[in-house]
Amino acid sequence: MMSKSLLIVESPAKARTLQKYLGAEFKVQASVGHIKDLPKHELGVDLNDDFKPHYVTIVGKAKVIQELRKAADNIIDIYLAPDPDREGEAIAWHIAEALKDQDHQFHRVLFYELTPKAIRAALAAPVSLNQPRYESQQARRILDRLVGYQISPLLWDKVKRGLSAGRVQSVALRLICEREREILAFVSEEYWSLTAHLEASQPPPFQAKLFKYKGKKVDLANAPQTEQIIAALAGASFTVSQVEQKERQKKPLAPFITSTMQQEASRKLRFTARRTMGIAQRLYEGLEVGPEGLVGLITYMRTDSTRVGSEALNAVRAYISQNFGPDFLPAKPQVYKSRKSAQEAHEAIRPTDVARTPEQMSAFLSKEELALYALIWKRFVASQMNPAVLLVTTADITAGEALFRATGSIVKFPGFTMLYEESKNGRGEEEEVKLPPLAEGENLKLLKLDPKQHFTQPPPRYTEASLIKELEKQGIGRPSTYATILSNIQNRLYVMKTKVGLRPTELGLTTNDLLVENFPDILDVKFTARLEENLDQIAEGKVFWQEVLHSFYKPFSQELQLAKTQMRKVRGMPTGLKCPLCQSELLIKWGRGGEFLGCSAFPECKYTQNFERDEQGNIILISKEETSPTETPEVEEHCPKCGKTLVLKHGRYGPFLACPGYPKCKYTRPVENSSQPQEGVPCPQEGCTGVLLPRRSKRGVFYGCSRYPECRFALNYPPVNQPCPQCGFPLLVAKETKKEGKILACPQKGCGYKVPRDDDSES
Repeated sequence: MMSKSLLIVESPAKARTLQKYLGAEFKVQASVGHIKDLPKHELGVDLNDDFKPHYVTIVGKAKVIQELRKAADNIIDIYLAPDPDREGEAIAWHIAEALKDQDHQFHRVLFYELTPKAIRAALAAPVSLNQPRYESQQARRILDRLVGYQISPLLWDKVKRGLSAGRVQSVALRLICEREREILAFVSEEYWSLTAHLEASQPPPFQAKLFKYKGKKVDLANAPQTEQIIAALAGASFTVSQVEQKERQKKPLAPFITSTMQQEASRKLRFTARRTMGIAQRLYEGLEVGPEGLVGLITYMRTDSTRVGSEALNAVRAYISQNFGPDFLPAKPQVYKSRKSAQEAHEAIRPTDVARTPEQMSAFLSKEELALYALIWKRFVASQMNPAVLLVTTADITAGEALFRATGSIVKFPGFTMLYEESKNGRGEEEEVKLPPLAEGENLKLLKLDPKQHFTQPPPRYTEASLIKELEKQGIGRPSTYATILSNIQNRLYVMKTKVGLRPTELGLTTNDLLVENFPDILDVKFTARLEENLDQIAEGKVFWQEVLHSFYKPFSQELQLAKTQMRKVRGMPTGLKCPLCQSELLIKWGRGGEFLGCSAFPECKYTQNFERDEQGNIILISKEETSPTETPEVEEHCPKCGKTLVLKHGRYGPFLACPGYPKCKYTRPVENSSQPQEGVPCPQEGCTGVLLPRRSKRGVFYGCSRYPECRFALNYPPVNQPCPQCGFPLLVAKETKKEGKILACPQKGCGYKVPRDDDSES
């Protein structure tokens, strides 16, 4: 029996979920992302014809188009249901273009959640293809191509091949570089504090800080000044002069939007932005949940709106009343303001059914899926609960001419904090300080005076979470772009993730300097934000897309022509260090394996040296002994194959342990730091806790499990922490071939899933 209608979505996982609910009434097909794009190896934009784009079929997608055309044969109604955003609109538009020579009626369907009721409602109320939204995506794509394809060759010529510039990623890099230079230029200043440890008639003991001295606020600059006050307080009585109690409300936060979900998942779960979005995609598209089968567990995860639909509000209010009691339920639903540019057609990220608690889902979800689902569920429920009420006590204590102040609070009513509290720098809220009952005029016992020396601290380096927050605050990028921006600047070795945050490499600093010098508008934060506003106006039908491109390209093309002649060449960064062979200056240079020190007199002098940096960014030379394969220290661990004592070696990918019996025994494994989680893609072998790390063999680099030899899983291509949408395998691999270009592919035998990897777009 022929299906009455054809429904086309982006991902095979989403297609399976929809097919389950719709049965034989619909034929559901997947486009597996974009089917058309600008060509890989040319600009693909006609600068002399109003920026007309030249779209081509993406490598590998001709077969997909053929399958879609076959599925559409003899079907009149085609429902186009890629994701409900600008990228999805572009995919829908290109599918319609590919099928337009057949006699079809096209309908645009927007699925904000994959539940039976929501699916039926969306299909019952299709809309037309949205041309302004498509043109907004097209304008963004062309802007990214104009910048990336015209600036990148300059960087190849002036610095090194393989570098790239991006319209938005370069601004994010600028923020990181400017913060780094603030840190390096920061001059720390000394200051002191004086704390009195006191005891009242009732426990507990408590602390009060020096607040005023001789009627003026205290600013203790040094030890003599502090010691002078301590001497003046000798023998003074400490008396409570004033006690003030106030109630303070602590309000819940709005349900998640894309950026806040990425920030909180980074702080609480230590997930990267890309990992968070990959997990959220699975939760949205549908997972097997016991007897229910495939179910979409959360609403669409690319959103900047905090709006919540009335049906979901009624459901969560009923849940709160039933499970927490009427005291926790506000008289009216909580309403949160979205930022001005938010697309209010979207809802906030929330569970599709609040009755599916994290406890109930724990049997069906992986550890990381459950962690993110619980975060989303708790944040949503908490957002509709009553505020917490704190009783804040402030006590002033006089001692001679000094005034000390103690502040503490107790929770009078927990409200939403029964369920959820936002993280601060990776931790929960600080524990409330408790004060004993205090009465005015009460004499206190001084246990000790505690002077402490402090130094002002530089601004912190950005973390992924704080950078996303700053990008959002500045109006740079959109919900769909944050994860890509962060991945790009790290994958291209412009930025390193360290224990103390995101630190620019010398390559990143150099590239940033060249771009700021030669393209001040492109790298300007406010300019980039205004361009985002223009793209929003295109989507709203308020301005033509060509107008935005013309106003952008005229000054950009002038800067481009100047840069071709004026951009300085950089073959290394000066260090002030001398070459031990010829006394020429050592330069920081860049190779395939990253940064190294090389002699400025090259090729006459070929001296090179590895180095690393301390937490202040200073260069620390790695001695030749440390990198030499013949003089390596032994460690207290034996080779599991031959029993010899392993030695520590240093390779392109960092330190590793190796058997000294090489070449007879070829055992190696990366050095593991038990106190720090290893960076890498989790090993997909069931029950394995290792991660896939780069290793070297005679045939080149491969990626093996860190738990070798216990786990022997290995790949020949770099793993990507993204599940296969076709077969569900936990990861994909990044390949590059002459025929197919850059692709993501499934390593599972028999699957065959592959999709182009678009490295120059940020949208």
